[in-house]
Order: sequence, then structure tokens, then C-alpha cells
Amino acid sequence: MWCPRCKEKETKVTDSRVVKELGCIRRRRACLACHYRFTTREFIEMRYPRVVKKDGGRRQFSETKLRNGVSRALEKRPLVSERFEQLIAEILQQILQKSDDEITSRQIGGIILSALKRTDQVAYVRFASVYQSFENIQSFQSLIDDMQVSNVTQEEIDG
Repeated sequence: MWCPRCKEKETKVTDSRVVKELGCIRRRRACLACHYRFTTREFIEMRYPRVVKKDGGRRQFSETKLRNGVSRALEKRPLVSERFEQLIAEILQQILQKSDDEITSRQIGGIILSALKRTDQVAYVRFASVYQSFENIQSFQSLIDDMQVSNVTQEEIDG
């Protein structure tokens, strides 16, 4: 691992920890030349399924697209970055569990909607409005009515 400050190739690991929530190993390192201390995270490289689009086309899964979509839905919402990373990790894990080779864009959207509904209802509505192509206010109202019914049902179950 090279030093980000002086670009020296010799660094040593001073501490390692497994971060279960993010599914990675966090390593504290020190440069042997300039003594700069920095942190690295090592993630397992996953093989994601191909995405089958609505038109039948197939594309390679893009974690960047997923992150951007979820991030836009959560824009200006009170969610700390650590929780955002946990949410992305949960979504990615569910995508990996659904299929080995292919998954539909509809399934991915459903996984994201389910995760957002548990995390932030405003973000859920934002994502649903784009994902489900709402064309009028009645579509929004129908979604909100469904959410209110499911909240009452959940409260009855919890209470």
C-alpha cells in the first residue's frame, strides 16, 4: 500500500478491525518514510448479476447508479453517512441473494423501495415517484394512503 502523502511504497499496518456493518476490514497504516498515518478499508469484490431492463435489454449492474438513486431520494434528509452505507450494504446483499446470474430492474426497485420504507418515508415517496412514474397527484395520494394504512397496521402489531 503506498502512502497518500509522499507516495512511498513501504507502509505498515498498525491496527486491523472487522467492520461487520459495512462488511469490510478497516486498517490503520503508517508510512515508514514520512510517518503519515492513514486508514484504509478493504471490501470483498462481489460479482453482481446482470440487470434485465424493462425493454428486455441486459446491462451490467452498477453500484454507482444504485448509490446515486438512493442518495437523490435521501437528499436533505437527516441520515448520517454511516447509516447510508449500512442501507446500501443491505440493499446490495439482498440483490446478491435474489439471483446468481440475472435480476430484473423491477426487482431491484422493489428491494430499494422496501429498504427506504423502513428507513425514511419521505425518501420512500421520492424514490417511488420516479420509479413508479407518477403522472398525477392521485398517484401520490394513493401511495400516501397505502403508507398510512400500513403504519396503522404496524402500530397494531407492535402495540
